[in-house]
Amino acid sequence: MPASRIAATAIRRPKAALTALAAVASGALVAVAFAGCGIAGPGPVDTVGKVDFDRPLAIPPLAESTVDADGTRVFSLEAQGGTTEFEPGVASDTWGFNGSYLGPTLVADRGERVRVDVANSLDEPTTVHWHGMHLPAEMDGGPHQMVEPDATWSPTWDIDQQAATLWYHPHPHGETEEHVARGLAGMFLLHDPDERALGLPSDYGVDDVPVIVQDTGFSAEGRREPPVRGYAGGLGDELLVNGTRTPYLDATSELVRLRVLNASTARTYGFTWSDDRPIELIATDGGLLEASVSLDRIVLSPGERAEVLVRLTPGERVVLRSEMTAEAAGMVGPVAAMNGNTDAFDVLEVRAADELAAADPVPERLTTIEPYNEADVATTRTFRLDDSFEINGHAMDMARIDETVTVDTLERWIVTNDTEVPHSFHVHDVQFRIASIDGAAPPPELAGWKDTIHAEPQREYELLMRFEDYTDPDTPYMYHCHLLWHEDQGMMGQFAVVEPGQSATMTGGTDHEH
Repeated sequence: MPASRIAATAIRRPKAALTALAAVASGALVAVAFAGCGIAGPGPVDTVGKVDFDRPLAIPPLAESTVDADGTRVFSLEAQGGTTEFEPGVASDTWGFNGSYLGPTLVADRGERVRVDVANSLDEPTTVHWHGMHLPAEMDGGPHQMVEPDATWSPTWDIDQQAATLWYHPHPHGETEEHVARGLAGMFLLHDPDERALGLPSDYGVDDVPVIVQDTGFSAEGRREPPVRGYAGGLGDELLVNGTRTPYLDATSELVRLRVLNASTARTYGFTWSDDRPIELIATDGGLLEASVSLDRIVLSPGERAEVLVRLTPGERVVLRSEMTAEAAGMVGPVAAMNGNTDAFDVLEVRAADELAAADPVPERLTTIEPYNEADVATTRTFRLDDSFEINGHAMDMARIDETVTVDTLERWIVTNDTEVPHSFHVHDVQFRIASIDGAAPPPELAGWKDTIHAEPQREYELLMRFEDYTDPDTPYMYHCHLLWHEDQGMMGQFAVVEPGQSATMTGGTDHEH
């Protein structure tokens, strides 16, 4: 029976096996066991120019929409199987939304009411989760909102959050890694008046470009090969960007906005530029930073997003690459290859035209983020990530509410990675602020709104979040590791948002409030 049909049981792997796997990952065989986590050993290898960027970057189409008589903007997505030619003339069996691979980009404005009619033409159940979206639990698209074959699900909600780069992907319990790896994913972009007024690059596909990065298990011969399975989960040994191998982007403007999404199921990336120019970061998961930040690299674990600006001169070429040191990753030891290279690999070449359109200057102040007052914290909760792919000693159980949250309260969530290897941590429904990392203030690049964090080994993260509305004692949201194989093994929990004095109605609930 597919795991997505198991309604009320935890997916468990014997603790002895998991402990042994973790021991391998932290020992001398880390190069094999940790394959695919995207973390390289010291001394990056220069691979620039060794990739023939010979294919134009595919740009996911903008999703068509209509507006109902009541003002609701309506999109349609169909999960379907098909074939995709990653190599010309060689067909691979893939899944996609409204096509054979990936899905269209949905765009909406703050204040709009939206509906997405999700049809499932696959031969097995799936879901569509709106990653990073603030919305009611019954519209969230988690494992409690399965869409059966030949059925349609139509979640409806109001866009009530700041401009941001979000995305959508399946979330069936026990099968998320498989469904995402086959190609079910797409972007969901939000705008608001303040962001539009900044004059940032905004011509979709021209100077405002989605960059969906995935390692792939589709071979050059068209086979879908079993992934290398390490502690982090499955990985491929070649790279796709928007479904394109070895891509280049023709740029016609002197300033280009790249919306980078790590849509890989397990691999973490450290993005840099080939000519050592700084990465100019303007936004993270939940929206704009207060001001742009210049960085040597940006680290994105699965599910994280970043908006970066690249400034170009006529005729130049610059390569976005992934390059990580053990120190930056928080562990010691090399990991597996990508495109034949162990320590560093190329992702995307940006080619500037001989004549470039002028761009508006970027404002020094992008937005204002009001700080939370920690004196207002009503509840502190602790979450420990362990080697058994559990959180707080529990594997995911669809029938258990792990945390019960009172609406319109500020909470402190303390997330500790007790293992010797990186994890990630994603919270549904809200964008949070990182108050501290090991007791210290976060660096500027982590000072904005987040919904997913790269949780380094043996580190403690203090997160502040407010659950402003959308109570539902019957339907929970999720929190989980976004290394999708870890999630599938049970590294996930459930929380319900309720009115004061109300209890969640699912059985077996616990509350780790302190």
